[in-house]
Amino acid sequence: MPYPSGADPRLQHLIDAALAGARAVMAVYRTDFTVDHKADDSPVSEADRAAERVIVEWLKSALPDLSVVAEEACSAGEIPKVDREFLLVDPLDGTKEFISRNGEFTVNIALVSGGVPVLGVVLAPALGLAYAGGSDRAWQGKLDTTFADVAGWQEMHVRSAGSAPVAVASRSHLNRATEDALAEAECGERRFIGSSLKFCLIAAGEADYYPRLGPTREWDTAAGDAVLRAAGGRVVTLDGEDLRYGKTGMKGMRDFENPHFLAAGDAALLRRLTAIRAA
Repeated sequence: MPYPSGADPRLQHLIDAALAGARAVMAVYRTDFTVDHKADDSPVSEADRAAERVIVEWLKSALPDLSVVAEEACSAGEIPKVDREFLLVDPLDGTKEFISRNGEFTVNIALVSGGVPVLGVVLAPALGLAYAGGSDRAWQGKLDTTFADVAGWQEMHVRSAGSAPVAVASRSHLNRATEDALAEAECGERRFIGSSLKFCLIAAGEADYYPRLGPTREWDTAAGDAVLRAAGGRVVTLDGEDLRYGKTGMKGMRDFENPHFLAAGDAALLRRLTAIRAA
């Protein structure tokens, strides 16, 4: 069954669109694809563009009243006006992982309402993993080999962090500020993994803490944030406020740019860390 039992019908549309995107991504992944670079020197592949086309087409057909903010279109200067509700699409999160063929890339789609990511889907097609969340329920499942279906949906929840939280971090964006944040949390094990899978591991109770003290855009985080919130976790700015979405026209920031943030499954851990930073 492609949809979790009892899920919001709109989440079903997001899952369908993400599956279509996964098929487009994997069709390219199996080839000797080419890689270009955008104006900010970040890599972009044929898969990014192909997946975005099919995802946006699917979403505009299924949810025609919602604006779609998609990474590659925005990178090309096509920035839509957003209302209270809109969709955020990252057709291929973790392009560096895609290029290195380590499998740690995802297809991300989220629905934002009132600045909050209320529905989210994260698919990791090369790993056969699917995550979805909304309305205070989150699920994980297994993709079939054709990327047309998801089997075995099971609810998932965050866990208590304990005295030595397990941290997740990016291989590509590990800087001194992130190292300091991991030290503040007194983390034990560290797991390095690409893309929005970091949010999903926390949501599934397999890790506890993800500090991001480097640049991200809203399409990078919204789907994983939605899944984590639905599983009982939080994503907050460094002053402890929930990360908000739909940020445009803000002085000193690009449209849809995020501030630095901390993600965790255990509210007590976040309270302790934000108190340390406020001291």
